[in-house]
Amino acid sequence: MPELPEVEAARRAIEEHCIGKKIVKSIIADDNKVIDGVSASDFEASVLGKAILSAHRKGKNLWLRLDSPPFPSFQFGMTGAIYIKGVAVTQYKRSAVKDTDEWPSKYSKFFVELDDGLELSFTDKRRFAKVRLLNDPTSVPPISELGPDALLEPMTVDEFTDSLSKKKITIKALLLDQSYISGIGNWVADEVLYQAKIHPLQTAVSLSKESCATLLKCIKEVIQSAVEVDADCSRFPLEWLFHFRWGKKPGKVNGKIFMT
Repeated sequence: MPELPEVEAARRAIEEHCIGKKIVKSIIADDNKVIDGVSASDFEASVLGKAILSAHRKGKNLWLRLDSPPFPSFQFGMTGAIYIKGVAVTQYKRSAVKDTDEWPSKYSKFFVELDDGLELSFTDKRRFAKVRLLNDPTSVPPISELGPDALLEPMTVDEFTDSLSKKKITIKALLLDQSYISGIGNWVADEVLYQAKIHPLQTAVSLSKESCATLLKCIKEVIQSAVEVDADCSRFPLEWLFHFRWGKKPGKVNGKIFMT
């Protein structure tokens, strides 16, 4: 599913291309599995005529601040993706809608046209995403229940080591717990554990102080590196495990060695 780097790439694309522009047309899918708690017609009416002032993210969630509430909020789920017509926005490996497909895509759940003609769409092929209209997205679940953002709110080494010393669950399961730290999913967890040379099934409490420090460093380096290239996996370092996660590509994987 899309993780912090992919959602951050979407946020940055919106920030670069959509801020300050007014919504002149909106089409919300009649899909109450994805459009949560509001009718399509009410959603459309609530955003029409409003300007997009900023784009925000916490963990794997993104929301748009308009010139007045309520605000659209997007929980990406397994295959949620942001598209801006004519703009290259990095997609999660298994979320992509082909460029040759109809526009807006048949998978579009939220579509808006802006006053300069730019068009933005949130799609979801598998319908596990949630699109909400909220007065304050940070004050209600899921965002209110999230732990610190892995990019924006990093723990210190002492904080991280102390927190792990109290957790008796396996380290990968803990990293995937969004209430503990938000934004890390399967591929990021596997990558940081691989780079840190820590087995995913090792319990958090059993990690040495040195291993905790190395793991925290790997979390920072992997996420920052992915964000710097807008989550474009073709630009990830060649030694990353990511390149061998899917399919049966042969090859020797060599982890990066960190000095601690």
